[in-house]
Amino acid sequence: MASLRDQLGGLVYSTEHGKTCPICRDALEACQCDEMSEQQRLAALDGVVRIRRETSGRKGKGVTTVSGIPLSSDDLKALAKTLKKRCGTGGAVKEGIIEIQGDHRDTLRQELLALGYQVKFAGG
Repeated sequence: MASLRDQLGGLVYSTEHGKTCPICRDALEACQCDEMSEQQRLAALDGVVRIRRETSGRKGKGVTTVSGIPLSSDDLKALAKTLKKRCGTGGAVKEGIIEIQGDHRDTLRQELLALGYQVKFAGG
């Protein structure tokens, strides 16, 4: 973890450029951090969509997570909306992973196979 001096020592505002990005120190209008992180996420995928049921950190409530989908963040949100509607539950997209409330592994697998993805169950 960075020391307090490092955390407080960064440039927050410049009269020359306005607000700056805390990561790359460029002006917010010229910052490429989000696009670069999106490209790195897409490059790290192996083409297999993994469906997993998780309960950790959720006070025993189960969610089904879908990871490894090679789509941009906007397309991922649209796919998540379709999957949530198909399952009849809520959910969210966090850091490139779709979370669907409840245990819907079989329904999600059928839907993703119909869309042409290679699907695997992950975990136990």
